Amino acid sequence: MYKALNYWVFGGFDGKKTPYEFIDWAAKKKLDGVELTVGDALKIDITKEECEKIAAYAASKGIGLRTLASGAGWSCALAADDKTERAKALAFVKKYLQIAAWIGAESILVVPGATRVAWDPSRPVMSYKKVWKNATAAIRKLIPLAEKLKVNIALENVWNRFLISPMEWKFFLDQFQSKYVGIYFDAGNASLTGRAQDFPEILGKYIKAVHLKNFEETDCAGGLHNFGDDLFKGVVDFKALFAELDKIGYKGPFTVEMIPFSRLPDLVLPDAALADKMASQIAKL
Repeated sequence: MYKALNYWVFGGFDGKKTPYEFIDWAAKKKLDGVELTVGDALKIDITKEECEKIAAYAASKGIGLRTLASGAGWSCALAADDKTERAKALAFVKKYLQIAAWIGAESILVVPGATRVAWDPSRPVMSYKKVWKNATAAIRKLIPLAEKLKVNIALENVWNRFLISPMEWKFFLDQFQSKYVGIYFDAGNASLTGRAQDFPEILGKYIKAVHLKNFEETDCAGGLHNFGDDLFKGVVDFKALFAELDKIGYKGPFTVEMIPFSRLPDLVLPDAALADKMASQIAKL
């Protein structure tokens, strides 16, 4: 089981820690890998030479770089109604794919689109049908590059009011008929409207990577604040989830993504103590 930690808890959203510092920390914590993030840990204009240097350093420390993540899709969306924004998002993901190839990552996390971004009222509200149409068209344009570079476009199930159930995901992913388009499955995110362990049976080969976090239901269904700072507090049944992933032969990475919205409005990242706690907790899985 490949166990890794996402950069944000360690380095924050402003790139306050270098990839090298994160790799050193992960090696000391005996993790298998790290998930670097594009836009902060790695700048979008990073060069091939720097990516290769980071990859070589990680290899020398025995640390994998199997996935990359980015939050850019929330403010610059592939499914945006505005043509200029869509073009900008496409250009970003193309460079994102190239960075992944340079650094040796097998999958990139991509936000497919959103009908409404609840925490950002400045973002436009769109119909489900239009988000489906625009996201589909954008991903089709990205597939040739993904296939050329042999990097997976792993679309994450996020709180975007779009692609909510595993069946919706299957219908959406089936249309592309490409082994390089799949889902970056987030167990915590799935818990608002379903059970994490119900996704593998339906999505099978489409699961390219897995994010681990938990979700509590302190007010019936729960809200954004129910993402806490403890991997083991919540409704996610890791034993059941891992059993279902075993059934489909999943051999991909398991990465803890810890953004404790329960601390809002006082959420502060990076959080060295929380990063240490996550390294300790994932070791117990």
